[in-house]
Amino acid sequence: MDIEIREIKSNDYSEVISLWKNEIGDLNVNAGSFSERFDKMNKDENYKTFIALYEETVVGFIMVVQTMALEYEIGYLKINGLAVQEKYQKKGIGTKLLKHAEGYASVRGLSRLILNSGFKRTEAHDFYESNGFGKLSYCFTKKV
Repeated sequence: MDIEIREIKSNDYSEVISLWKNEIGDLNVNAGSFSERFDKMNKDENYKTFIALYEETVVGFIMVVQTMALEYEIGYLKINGLAVQEKYQKKGIGTKLLKHAEGYASVRGLSRLILNSGFKRTEAHDFYESNGFGKLSYCFTKKV
């Protein structure tokens, strides 16, 4: 399976929105607000979204942001979203997206990737662990 990975373009937004809703779950994402957020993120060099294309169709994506933290001298790359269309899962596309993010982190001088994953996404947890990720902590959230 020949997969191309490249940065997202505005004409890819609707396919990524669909993937987000279908594979990650509806997180109050709609086309209008999504496009506005992507436009803002694309202007900030710390944010990147890479898509996986198979036969010119978006079949996966990974969203990352470079961030600072006191415990990591030069910061780290946080994965804010990763999804592969269900019928293309278990074909190496997610791993290819992770490897792309690792390469991107390395080019930026970063040595750590961090992500959060919901408790119920046990298959995703197995996937991350099979790609070298270890469990470090819980993520807590509170709406204010």
